[in-house]
Amino acid sequence: MTEPTKTKNLAQDGFAPLEWSRARDILAADTPTADLTFFVATVRPDGRLHSAGVGGVWVDDALYFKAGPGTRRARNLAANPVCVVSVRLRGLDLTLEGEAGRVTDPATVERVAAVYHEGGWPATAVDDTLTAPYSAPSAGAPPWHLYRLDLHRAIGVASAEPHGATRWDFTS
Repeated sequence: MTEPTKTKNLAQDGFAPLEWSRARDILAADTPTADLTFFVATVRPDGRLHSAGVGGVWVDDALYFKAGPGTRRARNLAANPVCVVSVRLRGLDLTLEGEAGRVTDPATVERVAAVYHEGGWPATAVDDTLTAPYSAPSAGAPPWHLYRLDLHRAIGVASAEPHGATRWDFTS
C-alpha cells in the first residue's frame, strides 16, 4: 500500500492535518462508479502546459488512465512523463503529482480493463492496449494506451468535515 513518507499540514486556520487514508479510500470506493473527471496536466515539448479530462480508475493503490497514441497527452508523456492529475472527490479536492508511464504488462491491462468494465465502460484488454465500442471523442480511435501514475506528491483540501489542507510526499 502506498503510504506517504512525509506529511505537511497546509491549513493556516488551526485544522489538523488530513489523513492520506481519507483520499485513498475515497479513490478506491468511488472509481470507477462515481461520475468523476480527472484532469491530466502534461508539458508540451515547448514548455507550454496541456490539460485534458480523462476517466481515471484507482486500482491496487495506483491511479490509471488512458490516452490514444496520437493524442497530445500521449505525445507529451512520451517526451516528458511528469504530470499532475486533479479531481474533485466527495468532500475533498485532490491533486496528484508524479510521472505517468505506459503500462505494457498484459495482465495489468486486463486487471484495469475489468475495473473500467465494472464501472460501466465496456473496456477490454487486447495485448497491452485497451479497446471499447466507444470513448470520449477526444480520445481518438481504439486501441488506447494505459498509463499508471507513479505518485510523488499529493495535496488535499477538504470541503467537508473534517476540514483541512495537507500535502503528502511519497518519495524520500
